[in-house]
Amino acid sequence: MGHVLNVLISSVSKKVPLIHAVRKALAKLQDGGKIIGADADPNCIGKHFVDDFWQIHKLSDVKFSSFLSDCQRLGVHCIIPTRDGELEFYAEYKQALAEAGVAVMVSEISALSVCLDKYKFYELLKNKGFPVIQTSFSVEKIEGSEYVVKERFGSGSRNLALKISKDEAQKHASRLKNPIFQPFISGNEVSVDLYLDSSKKTKGVIARQRQLVVHGESQVTTTFRDPSLEHLCSEMAEMLHLSGHIMFQLIKEDGGYLALECNPRFGGASTLSLEVGLDSFYWYFLEVQGKDRADLPFIRSPKEKTLVRYPEDLILS
Repeated sequence: MGHVLNVLISSVSKKVPLIHAVRKALAKLQDGGKIIGADADPNCIGKHFVDDFWQIHKLSDVKFSSFLSDCQRLGVHCIIPTRDGELEFYAEYKQALAEAGVAVMVSEISALSVCLDKYKFYELLKNKGFPVIQTSFSVEKIEGSEYVVKERFGSGSRNLALKISKDEAQKHASRLKNPIFQPFISGNEVSVDLYLDSSKKTKGVIARQRQLVVHGESQVTTTFRDPSLEHLCSEMAEMLHLSGHIMFQLIKEDGGYLALECNPRFGGASTLSLEVGLDSFYWYFLEVQGKDRADLPFIRSPKEKTLVRYPEDLILS
């Protein structure tokens, strides 16, 4: 592989801040590289911000051999998956892609399967002694008077019902594929971004407080310091054998924090953590190029920062 690094961002959709963050990281490399955006939608917004656009079929309909030959034809050196539904595909073929000279920023399939299964995540963390929110297949087993009902698999707020009664919880569950129940806790929700290198060791951690959430996405987010929370998330991530950029969601209650779930990918507001020193994409690109990262310390900004997400116009001529 040459020093130029061509990066494929999959399911590029309208993830313009992520594209900008990848471009910024590429610019730090000696020889740079180009960004190829892939999406099933030929009219997606992201296509206007990448160097090349690849209209791809849904991965569930794609044969791996043809996917690989397309990657080679386009000169792809590494892939950044951005959507939960495709993580398993990339994890399953991570080794085969690596053998063909294509790196993927994704955890191993065994680690991934725990994060994408909220019940398995709860069981494992509880058994290892970590503080995790109570999760059950039966509302009767949940302690509390108000409940949360969500899908067992995947992450995000799809089909989520919050702060509802036992009767409402059972009714809502009947409309879900694989419902799980949790107690409703009225604490502050926090997100914690981490980068773990290829040896599954934490390189950096940034905690952020979600101040305005719209449709499950942080619109206003502010960073903060809490060494015990940072240490807790680092321990959980290393126990789970995760790698690359990952994100925990936790809720703060009187006795401390409870882990809600882990999104094993770059999140919607994770760009804020990059600005505070969590240089995930740059570190990953150096790993892909086989360069030593040991002399590149995690230097956290002494100042806290706030991210405000807003629509912006792009004028093309």
